[in-house]
Amino acid sequence: MPRDLPVGNGQMLVCFDPHYRLRDLYFPFVGQENHAAAPCRFGAFADVPGDAHRADERRKRRLFWSDDGWDLSLRYEPNTLATDVTLAHPLLQLKLHCTDVVDFHRNLFVRRIDVTDTSGSDTARTVRLFHHHDFHMYGTKVGDTAYFDPQIRSLVHYRKNRYLMACFYQDGDQQTDEYATGTSGFGGAEGTYRDAEDGQLSGNPIGQGAVDSTMMVRVIVPASTAEQPGTRTVYIVIGAGKTYDELDTLHKFLHREGPQGVIDRTRGYWKLWLDSGNRVSDAGSLWGDHLADALPAPVLQLYRRSLLTVKTQCDARGAILAANDSDILQFSRDTYSYLWPRDGAFVADAMDAAGFPEIAQGFFTFCDGRLHHRGMFLHKYNPDGSPASSWHPWVDRQGRPQMPIQEDETALVLWALWRHYERHPEIGFVRRKWSTLIQPAADFLVQYRDPTTQLPLPSYDLWEERYGVHTFTVATVVAGLRAAAKFAKCFDQSQAHQRYNTAADEITASFVEHFWSDTNQRFLRRIMPEDPERNGRVMGELFAGQTPTAPADDRVVYEPDDNIDASMFAIFALGMLPADDPKVEKTMEQVRERLTVKTKVGGVARYLDDYYHQVSDDLERIPGNPWFICTLWLADYDIARAKNRDELRKAGEALRWVAERALPSGVLAEQVHPLTNAPLSVSPLTWSHATVVSTVTKYRHRWRELA
Repeated sequence: MPRDLPVGNGQMLVCFDPHYRLRDLYFPFVGQENHAAAPCRFGAFADVPGDAHRADERRKRRLFWSDDGWDLSLRYEPNTLATDVTLAHPLLQLKLHCTDVVDFHRNLFVRRIDVTDTSGSDTARTVRLFHHHDFHMYGTKVGDTAYFDPQIRSLVHYRKNRYLMACFYQDGDQQTDEYATGTSGFGGAEGTYRDAEDGQLSGNPIGQGAVDSTMMVRVIVPASTAEQPGTRTVYIVIGAGKTYDELDTLHKFLHREGPQGVIDRTRGYWKLWLDSGNRVSDAGSLWGDHLADALPAPVLQLYRRSLLTVKTQCDARGAILAANDSDILQFSRDTYSYLWPRDGAFVADAMDAAGFPEIAQGFFTFCDGRLHHRGMFLHKYNPDGSPASSWHPWVDRQGRPQMPIQEDETALVLWALWRHYERHPEIGFVRRKWSTLIQPAADFLVQYRDPTTQLPLPSYDLWEERYGVHTFTVATVVAGLRAAAKFAKCFDQSQAHQRYNTAADEITASFVEHFWSDTNQRFLRRIMPEDPERNGRVMGELFAGQTPTAPADDRVVYEPDDNIDASMFAIFALGMLPADDPKVEKTMEQVRERLTVKTKVGGVARYLDDYYHQVSDDLERIPGNPWFICTLWLADYDIARAKNRDELRKAGEALRWVAERALPSGVLAEQVHPLTNAPLSVSPLTWSHATVVSTVTKYRHRWRELA
């Protein structure tokens, strides 16, 4: 289920589902320790106006949670990380307008609720607002405590070093009229939200074990007039800390600033942050260069929303999370809440190019020191820097050693780091990284090659599905080695400079020799050595710390994989071969022809017969589900080849396609249904939003070049 509205500050991330239920609350790491892994409900209880239920007095008053009969509009305010949410209930004749923020500095979530009577009544109405907290401290529901604390006048959930507090504010002060704590998810107990359904709460002051809580506030909504419907304002506050004293500090801050002060300062901060990218960027202002003549307003709105969405998925300590949508747990009992160095490198580069270098600097600082002792990055990492779960084995099915990596993840960090240094040549930032990151990673890329063909040895592909030597991986290795060679030249390391450039030249020449298919008239996506024994011997030498060797008469035979794959865009995008190389042109045109989805939805699939969330086996029409990043990769190719602004405008159609398929909030999923446009897999996917940023930035540069 999509997470339509993420709001956060790099330490606290709060996400809502399409029913406006709080579904994820991460603290103190973005993407790690989800304290709200189950729905936390929000609703209203009031008299039902009129005579619709006169015969059934039990139905005259009813609690309606946000997933029960409300007409919902889930959006953001323009150019900021403050939500713009409306709930309208035709039976209750109430409208709730909500604004949600997480304070940009403090770990404090605030929701403003404007309660409006839409019945036209000439008398005041009493509305009871409820908020339910099914918190799982540390991401599990074992040994928690929930209680009402009279000192800070809040419901408090805690375990060990994690504390959450929740309360209402009304008329400038805290006001929580009723509350209850109880058992949830154990012994058949559903939770205190059931206690709330009669409009009252039991007042149970404490619970332990598998617990939840619910709180209520009474709101007297004034009578409507001919000119103005009656409206009253209430606030919900949820604070997070590692100790009780931190909650007390937040409580005092709220007493001083007030919930509205938190909203105002946070709204202003994010607008300022968004504008700061235009001042820092060497490309100048996006809004001042007449791009509106070339790109429609929805694309520019999506660009700005994508910048803010990417920021919500970045931890303050540098990790860039792939996605934070815990619903993916139901498929594999694992999540996307990890840093993949590949995704992180692309995201960091996109944000860097857009004028937000602090994200890239944080990412490279996070990566520095994470290398395996062999000089490679592992599969993925937790936000705190520890190695994350993995499905890449260290041996093949016959027990022969193999590296459990996607080699592109090591190479792309070097590629992105050099591009950052080109834009922001701060020698102090990269000085230490030469010996701890750049050189060991580049040495690994040089060593991790077949001694006969000089191609990279097998590893897993960027889709994490196939083992072999991949076009995408080869392109990233060449790009990483070129970047390392440039760093070597900066540091006057002439031998390293020559070694890295020579290796890149050898790989490029061997790629053209082994990957070009005369039969298919394009490059292959993958080749695999046919002799597993030989491959195991070479890997064994690497594991023993030796440089792989081969006899003089050694010959390598590769088995071709001739499936078509959108990731082959990397050949030109990372600079291994130019976009106008005839072989690149033939490859990319086949990508366009064979991977474009031929339904009214359109878009570009990852590869032919993509099984992930597959909904159709009609491969002629639907080679796979359309992915946002793959569609934009083809746009990048068209941008690179555009000879005039008219051609460039045609390339911009892919950006329009993406904007039209964003959720109303502006959030992008990983892929969409090829027949219905419904979002599929996780949402928001950080890489999707970063690719929008990257493609718009490339479009902007090309627009100026073609002036």
